[in-house]
Amino acid sequence: MRSHIADAVRAAGGWLSFERYMDLALYAPALGYYAGGARKFGRDGDFTTAPELSPLFGGCVARQCAEVLGSFGAGCVLELGAGSGRLAIDVLTRLAALGRLPQRYFILDVSAELRARQSQLIETLPATLRERVVWLDAPPREAFDGVVLANEVLDALPVLRFRRLPGTTLEMGVAMTGPDFCWSARPASDAVADACRRFEAAAGAAWELPYESEYCPRLSAWAGSVTAMLRHGAVLWFDYGLPRPHYYLPERRDGTLICHFKHRVEFDPFRHPGLQDISAWVDFTALAEAGQASGFDLAGFTTQTYFLAGAGLEDEMRACAGEDAARAARVANEARRLVLPGEMGERFKAMAWVRGIDAGLRGFRLRDLRYSL
Repeated sequence: MRSHIADAVRAAGGWLSFERYMDLALYAPALGYYAGGARKFGRDGDFTTAPELSPLFGGCVARQCAEVLGSFGAGCVLELGAGSGRLAIDVLTRLAALGRLPQRYFILDVSAELRARQSQLIETLPATLRERVVWLDAPPREAFDGVVLANEVLDALPVLRFRRLPGTTLEMGVAMTGPDFCWSARPASDAVADACRRFEAAAGAAWELPYESEYCPRLSAWAGSVTAMLRHGAVLWFDYGLPRPHYYLPERRDGTLICHFKHRVEFDPFRHPGLQDISAWVDFTALAEAGQASGFDLAGFTTQTYFLAGAGLEDEMRACAGEDAARAARVANEARRLVLPGEMGERFKAMAWVRGIDAGLRGFRLRDLRYSL
């Protein structure tokens, strides 16, 4: 991976945009973090996602999907970046119990290695569920009704890194010092400088310089392309992030770029290229704008805590625990990790876009944070 990126730096004249570096480090065929063979999720990986932590998450997501699918009788589910396949397992299992199975459960994932892992897990399902799963190499070409799911996908989209100094804006890229990668700055384009001025204005207070952060230039086009064929239904986004006014607060002067390696938080994206996750928090204002640009209505924005509670967390806990007291204690502990502010509850957010259906969704009925965008 290091050799591959070094070749790209040299081919670019000695300076590579960080957006391109992140793209290669995560997605270069057979070499990038999400394209290679290292285990990424769960205890033996680098980080734990909500579906890996507990089936309660997938069960609640399924209850929200059931509400949407029931609004027009049938439909499909498209999951973007399905990780290990655990969310697909939990959603399909709960939808079967609720009597709301989709006609097809599509999985769109660019990683051949992850698709192989997903396939192994999907094989453990009963045939009536397994036969509904279809892997796609590209976004659907035909219109469909239903739900699009994306859990912790947006944070892995490559970002552009910028640095504001008195009188100038710089774009932070990647150069080399001997065999090592290092940060290197060059004057930012007018488009990047204009974007920085908008971000500072959204924060409502002047930045104390120097100020570094990031944004995702491809978010709108990417989100629009993968949801374009949804004719009627909802898009459910789950990720860690903030509304723009909070994302670019003056005190958040180092941005949100973060890496994960063997369940350790790292802040050097050059330390383990291809072996560590690199991500940035999601600007949910930008995501809301992307939905509007793609012809969707913004139906809800809330924290993971309030989404799970509204979608039926208590019912899901009872369904998972049954009459087993020991199991009930484990389920309660899992629920706390999903909803407590110091765990995932406040850091992770949920957003819904809708098209052609009633915008009232159960997962967003308890707390409406759209005003904060």
